[in-house]
Amino acid sequence: MSNPKIIDGKLISGKVRDSLKPRIEQLAAQGIVPGLAVVLIGDDPASKVYVGMKARAFENMNLYSETFRLPAETDQKTVLNLIDSLNNDPKFHGILVQLPLPPHLDEMKVILAIDPAKDADGLHPVSLGKMVLEVDGPLPCTPNGIRMLLKYSDIDPGGKHVVVIGRSNIVGKPVANLLMQKRELGNATVTVCHSKTKDLPAIASQADILIAAIGRPEFVDHKYVKKGAVVIDVGVNRIDDPAAKRGYRLVGDVNFDDVKDIVAAITPVPGGVGPMTISMLIVNTVYLAENFASKK
Repeated sequence: MSNPKIIDGKLISGKVRDSLKPRIEQLAAQGIVPGLAVVLIGDDPASKVYVGMKARAFENMNLYSETFRLPAETDQKTVLNLIDSLNNDPKFHGILVQLPLPPHLDEMKVILAIDPAKDADGLHPVSLGKMVLEVDGPLPCTPNGIRMLLKYSDIDPGGKHVVVIGRSNIVGKPVANLLMQKRELGNATVTVCHSKTKDLPAIASQADILIAAIGRPEFVDHKYVKKGAVVIDVGVNRIDDPAAKRGYRLVGDVNFDDVKDIVAAITPVPGGVGPMTISMLIVNTVYLAENFASKK
């Protein structure tokens, strides 16, 4: 089954952003520019890259974003005070704290400090509760990005067997929940696998749609993939490569070359799920700005 369909995240991401333009124009007519505050603590290289990409994406859409950089040794109280001031600043309709945080900070306390009405990441317990109950609210960016990849690729998960490898609060659990829901781009039968799953290849290879989100480079090979499956690779891993210009290259959690001849469709790394995560952050910020406008 050679020549699989490459699910192009850059292309689909552009379509999602284009679809937002009328909504952004409507807000502009009310004198509102959707604004995002990004809090970056420490100097994790991957986080810095992500934050830079988010800022550029907002700029390209003529939206407002500002990054608040704090040194790695910043204490909890200082972080919470900053979030409190952002909660009360009408310039910002969304707040995002870039994860992971330095180990001495309590991640949950920081997330809980964000006003749910400004939760741009869709990871506050209030937002996640709304998601589970299928109540309108901001959705977690990467899981919702995966839904949009399926939508724009005309892949309906309804009635399909989806296997998710990974159970994180950021990707695994919410994407499993969204795809099983009784809504558009839902109605799948979902199995969640993880490090304690016995005979993982046997379960994964039953999937019509396989979502790999485990953070282990090129872990998923042909033994895990059914012929004709759709594979969504969420992983972004750096591996050393002396031949590469930077001395490393990015690979996913899926061994692309080993599975490409048996799958029906697959996301590349980079250029698959990554661009979608940033587009869904824009979607959430616009949505939060609309909520703000409706209460004015």
